[in-house]
Amino acid sequence: MQKLIDFAIRRRVTVIMCTIAIVLFGLVSLTRLKLNLLPDLSYPTLTVRTELPGAAPLEVETLVTRPVEEAVGVIRNVRQVRSVSRAGQSDVVLEFVWGTDMDVAGIDVREKLDVLQLPLEAERPLLLRFDPSSEPVLRLAFLDNAGGNGAENVDRLKALRRFAEDRLKPDLEAVEGSAAVKVSGGYEDEVQVFVDQEKLAQLGLSIEAVTRRIRAENVNLSGGRLEQGMQRFLVRTLNEFATIEQMADSIIATRNGQPVYLRDIASVTRGYKEREAITRVNGAETIELAIYKEGDANTVQLAEGIQARVAELAERLPEDTEIQTVYDQSRFISAAIGEVKNAALIGGLLAVLVLYAFLRDARATAVTSIAIPVSVLGTFVAMYGFDLSLNIMSLGGIALAVGMLVDNAVVVLESIVRKQEQGFERPLAASKGASEVATAVTASTLTSIAVFFPMVFISGVAGQLFKDQSLTVTFALIFSLIVALTLVPMLAAGRPPRAVSMASAGSAQPGRFGRFLSALAAGVRRLFAWVGKAFSALLRPLVRTAQGLTGWAENHYPAAIGWALTNPVKILGAAIALFLVTVVVIAPRLGTELIPQMAQGEFNVDLRLPPGSPLEQTDRTVLAAQRASDELGNVALAYSVAGTGNRLDANPVDAGDNTGRLS
Repeated sequence: MQKLIDFAIRRRVTVIMCTIAIVLFGLVSLTRLKLNLLPDLSYPTLTVRTELPGAAPLEVETLVTRPVEEAVGVIRNVRQVRSVSRAGQSDVVLEFVWGTDMDVAGIDVREKLDVLQLPLEAERPLLLRFDPSSEPVLRLAFLDNAGGNGAENVDRLKALRRFAEDRLKPDLEAVEGSAAVKVSGGYEDEVQVFVDQEKLAQLGLSIEAVTRRIRAENVNLSGGRLEQGMQRFLVRTLNEFATIEQMADSIIATRNGQPVYLRDIASVTRGYKEREAITRVNGAETIELAIYKEGDANTVQLAEGIQARVAELAERLPEDTEIQTVYDQSRFISAAIGEVKNAALIGGLLAVLVLYAFLRDARATAVTSIAIPVSVLGTFVAMYGFDLSLNIMSLGGIALAVGMLVDNAVVVLESIVRKQEQGFERPLAASKGASEVATAVTASTLTSIAVFFPMVFISGVAGQLFKDQSLTVTFALIFSLIVALTLVPMLAAGRPPRAVSMASAGSAQPGRFGRFLSALAAGVRRLFAWVGKAFSALLRPLVRTAQGLTGWAENHYPAAIGWALTNPVKILGAAIALFLVTVVVIAPRLGTELIPQMAQGEFNVDLRLPPGSPLEQTDRTVLAAQRASDELGNVALAYSVAGTGNRLDANPVDAGDNTGRLS
């Protein structure tokens, strides 16, 4: 330690340049850190989703769910297998042991599924990985202010859905950090063919034959290539239907030398698909656009980019329509992280004021106060290197460490000041004072690190949640120790005197520019002196109070410690009694939870009707709940979803036409 301290005192420029580098890299790292609400959480679960159209839940369980369970249940590290079978869909949830490499587990599951024999009608199984961050960061509502009833409203919602799919979705997906935009609600276009069974029977045709013929007609094929001289042309056969009339005029078969057109045996109309979700804002149907972020995207920056793009799109929207934000995760993130930042800044300021109140030396307080920003900025560099994000846990760790950052610098500086009072010169006092307490400061810092760092090795959700905080506190303490043993002694030693020869001192005359710089430096010194005097006058009551408390403690503490040393049984008895009261009486009354409740200014009501309830009945129930909430009088916006639709965050257990949510 002695060599490090002496090096810092001798090599002032090196220490200053290293400090400036840490500050600059810290500022750059701060601008590049991801900003999220919580650390990245990932659960060791995989969901195998298989579609079997038209099958009842019992057939889905027999034909799909059980074979999948038997195939994947033997995979290594699988702790539990759960399944949900509903009409046309099977979800098998695999829960693995914590610490399992989920990439390898996904490959193992895929290998088992590839050799599994499922019904021919079943679609290829999808492998889904549950991630809490898969919830959309923004939900936008594409509103129709014109209104309408009956068929007019259906046509209007179909047009809005079409506009959202063709125009809004590509524009919003182009924003940096946007992974996907899912559109739900409204009516999705679909061409419907209603076949007359009697005419089919008369002509001897089947539904399968009609389906095959329509599929064969509605296709574009490659026709090879055509070479002509020095040129080569690609040939394509364009045969996709462009209009409903073209589809109706397609030839299905030939009977008695006469073509049978599709319009002869069926009616072709433009309708809409079976609805999977109904979204409403304040009771009116709307189109929902859910924006999902990329895995490493900054939530706040993505939300700002989306809002800017929405402002641009507002000028190109159809008449009597608007886009309204119904959910924005970045608002709560910005507010929560802003409060943590303010708490850390206020804590640092109070720490500086308390230091000045007890030290009564502006220079010593300034030297000690430098340890806080330098250590925090160095922590940002380490956070960027370890791919940590700015969230309430990591910022909470910084706020927690702010008070601890000053401890090392205060101990070192107090030892240096004591050596100066003993008559040592500043450089020698800095060297001797810092070296005397270096071992104690290092041991104290390592003790604190030994408390926080092992939290990194905790498994489960708690380990993922507190990992950022433990690493942040560890980085901050390490940088505070480095600053206390290098920067603080260097600043406390002061600037060494420069030897100037008499000849050069007498002959060198400052020029006009030199005199200007000297005058400017003198003015800056006077300004700082005036500011220092003003602050000293403002803080004089605080200093007097602190010195009064110190004097009172110095007068009464010897008597108190003397009584404690002469009555050890009473002191130990009181400590044991206080410990027992805390453990037996107070601790059982304290609640336990992983994360404290967060007030986001909104309430969510989840509704579940009996299985088999149609989507329209779920929508009526949710709408009734929304109308009841309007009677509260302080509801700014009511957003409801009946069904699950095509959202990526749909839980395989809590999904279906019989579920709804009111926000």
